[in-house]
Amino acid sequence: MRLKVASYNIRKAMGLDRRRDPARILKVLNRIGADVVMLQEADLRLGPRPTAIPRFLIEQETDYEVADVSVNDVSIGWHGNAMLVRKGLQRGGVRRLELPGLEPRGAVLVEVEGISFVGAHLGLMRRFRLLQMTAIREHLSGIESTAFIAGDFNEWSDVRGYEPWENDFKLVLPGRSYHAARPVAALDGFAYGNALRIERMGVMREGPARVASDHLPIWAELDLD
Repeated sequence: MRLKVASYNIRKAMGLDRRRDPARILKVLNRIGADVVMLQEADLRLGPRPTAIPRFLIEQETDYEVADVSVNDVSIGWHGNAMLVRKGLQRGGVRRLELPGLEPRGAVLVEVEGISFVGAHLGLMRRFRLLQMTAIREHLSGIESTAFIAGDFNEWSDVRGYEPWENDFKLVLPGRSYHAARPVAALDGFAYGNALRIERMGVMREGPARVASDHLPIWAELDLD
């Protein structure tokens, strides 16, 4: 079985042109054509954290369903983390993962076709990122082999900073994804267990992705052995 997955920090649908354009974000996602999409900064920060991409627009413009990770009717995510799953794929349990840190952080887990997909947006400070990675690993205890973690990991180094995941997951960084105007850092990445295999991966740099957010989306073709 092969699934195409993507991860995208959409910056609340605010583009480099200072326009908040959720339809443009959906055009980027449709162009990638992933089966499972992990979004970061999918909700606004104020009040009940309303979604940056209206549900009706997702239903109207895409073949995705919003995974039920939010705690209210106006958000699509939790701590800004949301997950879109293509209609027709088999879904299982959904969990919200509490993460430690100076600022409020969390991750979301959705089971799709026997794979535990985790979407995360890690903190800005490395010492808290390491604690958050440790917490995610502990949440995945016993299912590490079929776990797939994706998100904005906020780590500027590509040689250190991922130590809590080294024994249980393989880390891959598809390429420089930040800043979209001039990509200099691979802040967005994937980590996955030994029952999974990535055949191809990359960074979407074409079309509206160049201006839709300050991050570029990343994608991978994933096989379950």
